[in-house]
Amino acid sequence: MEESTTKTGRLDKIRFAYHKSTLAQLFSYMGPAVIVSIAYMDPGNYGTDIQGGASYNYDLLWVVWLASAMAMLLQYLSGKVGIATGKSLPEIMRNKLGKKIFIIPYWLATEAASAATDLAEYLGTVIALNLLFGVPLIYASIFGALDVILILTLTTRKFRIIERMFMLFVSIIGIGFLYEIFLSKPDWTSIAYHSVVPVLSSNGAIMIAVGVIGATVMPHALFVHTSFAARKVHDKPLEEKRRARKMHLYECIILLTIAGLVNAAIMVMAAAAFHPSNAGVSSISDAYKILVPLFGIGAGVIFLVTLLSSGISSSVVGTMAGQSIFEGLLGKKTNVWIRRFVTRFVNVIPTTVAVLLGIDPLHILVYSQVILSLLIPLPMIPLVILSKSKSLMGEFVNRKITTVT
Repeated sequence: MEESTTKTGRLDKIRFAYHKSTLAQLFSYMGPAVIVSIAYMDPGNYGTDIQGGASYNYDLLWVVWLASAMAMLLQYLSGKVGIATGKSLPEIMRNKLGKKIFIIPYWLATEAASAATDLAEYLGTVIALNLLFGVPLIYASIFGALDVILILTLTTRKFRIIERMFMLFVSIIGIGFLYEIFLSKPDWTSIAYHSVVPVLSSNGAIMIAVGVIGATVMPHALFVHTSFAARKVHDKPLEEKRRARKMHLYECIILLTIAGLVNAAIMVMAAAAFHPSNAGVSSISDAYKILVPLFGIGAGVIFLVTLLSSGISSSVVGTMAGQSIFEGLLGKKTNVWIRRFVTRFVNVIPTTVAVLLGIDPLHILVYSQVILSLLIPLPMIPLVILSKSKSLMGEFVNRKITTVT
């Protein structure tokens, strides 16, 4: 009996030590950065990275790494503002702007960013459905409008289910591109060189570089991360907020490093597979059709599965971000279903018209990401100003080096 009691006591100590460990705390907290990291692996990244790799080889890899580092810092600031204040960025901005004459234009600009984001996600789903299952583009454009409804139906009750589902999506995309890199056998010396040496060889390269930044540093992800982080510490004491801030930092570093590696992998795969013999790849459909004879049907299918996972999951993020922005800035509750249908309806019409006119979806993808890059200041400038405010952030205020960076 005494020996059994001793063993039980040891097990209790082990369990207590585990629950106090940083790793256990990280797993307990993990979720916000998992969800927003999908925004950094969305179909917009596929479009810009494939064109960048196919047209300019490894030249633009440094842009991917730089944009990923920017994203990591800004998402850290975003979540930290949510942890420190317990409010989302849109809510704070509504209080700061005060009058509707300032709030409405700001809201309309953020809605433009949401629409450009959702356009890329929607197109990714449409293209994946078309190539993976042979659904005609016109029908895929209709089915694609319903992609997020099933997931939202399954996850309306428990937010933790969404977080775990996104862990699965991130795993599918990450493992898929690890396999693609293994097959394509890239030039590692060139990868190392162009990761640190900036090269912009033409106006076209500048356009793609701007698109890569817009596809990586996503305005809607910066808005919604504050909301997710605030949810984690709602009504929690200061000590819990301190612990959450620490776990938030670790989560941002880990998940956005994975997102950066996936982005780089897409460009590296495109460079190795398409440049220079197929440098004119002008669509994701072309990329798929070239991949199959080069590396087999398995490579093509995995590529499309990652694209479909990316399109569906990033659509969910876009829906939640749009709802957070609308409710936070306007102070009005909105039904998630209405939000989803309105956003999709805005994009279904122009996309369907483009398909009927024979306009290539990849070009629409790239231009939508360029628009996003121009809208980055909408959340970025407020985040920098707010996170360096001692009166708002308290002990979570930025260090000077963070603000300067």
